[in-house]
Amino acid sequence: MRLVTYRADVESAARLGAIAGDLVIDLARFGGAKNVPFPSSMLEFIDLGPRAVAIATRLIAECEGGFPLGTAVPLANVTLLAPIPRPRKNIFGIGLNYTQHVAESAKSLDTSPDLPRQPVIFSKPPTSVIGPGEPILHDGKITQQLDWEVELAVIVGTKARCVPRTDALRHVFGYTVCIDMSARDCRRAGQWIYSKGQDSYCPLGPVVVTADEIPDPQSLDLWLTVNGVEKQRSNTAYMLFKVDELVADISRGITLEPGDIIATGTPAGVGAGRDPQEWVWPGDVIVATVDGIGTLRHPVVAR
Repeated sequence: MRLVTYRADVESAARLGAIAGDLVIDLARFGGAKNVPFPSSMLEFIDLGPRAVAIATRLIAECEGGFPLGTAVPLANVTLLAPIPRPRKNIFGIGLNYTQHVAESAKSLDTSPDLPRQPVIFSKPPTSVIGPGEPILHDGKITQQLDWEVELAVIVGTKARCVPRTDALRHVFGYTVCIDMSARDCRRAGQWIYSKGQDSYCPLGPVVVTADEIPDPQSLDLWLTVNGVEKQRSNTAYMLFKVDELVADISRGITLEPGDIIATGTPAGVGAGRDPQEWVWPGDVIVATVDGIGTLRHPVVAR
């Protein structure tokens, strides 16, 4: 199932939808027509657990395109928002999770050239999240080194505390695309949150693909372009710490809860690792894709 948070017009509230062909099915209205109480927000739907996904998938399939009146709207007529517009807590970011990115970071960002023995974890606040097409803000008074990172993001589906790696993927609800924007000159005494957590520095979307449709999250191509020029291309197979390892590791000390987001790290090709280094500026356009999930396109705009 491909789930979205959408707005039908500028005055409408955000609502939960499921994509069926070129339509968005409003799940709360659809559920009402089918006498099934589906919620109107992504977080509430995640809270219902895997059974809700199975029921919604079955009911939509049974309609065979003939959806009840008032429950479907053309995808082209809606505005997609971040799938979880306001996460309940900080996004978990994973640093240095692809071998070649470790090497390029060591050359330019004063990080260790040695491969991490444990996941490197930082966070991005909920206020950093923006949805598809929204502007990435460039504040020239704060940064002259705004950088890009395409990432697979994991959405937690059920509470995870001290879960073994063998059970970890059972706690995943689905996957989306993340762009981890980074102001490289805003790292403070080795701390990354101000560098990576500024407003608009966490584009998410355009959809959440539920875990049943991505049985192997370690086989996904991902790439990023700036102004049409490819900067990053890799595959999630090259993660140092796989999705199941990340869920197991974080849950050893921090309880993961439904709706939590893990951005799993970026491959090589970031601006800081290039010679000469490259940065994005107002007027640039960043496009990031994870195969099987979708594409984010964002202009960089002066703040």
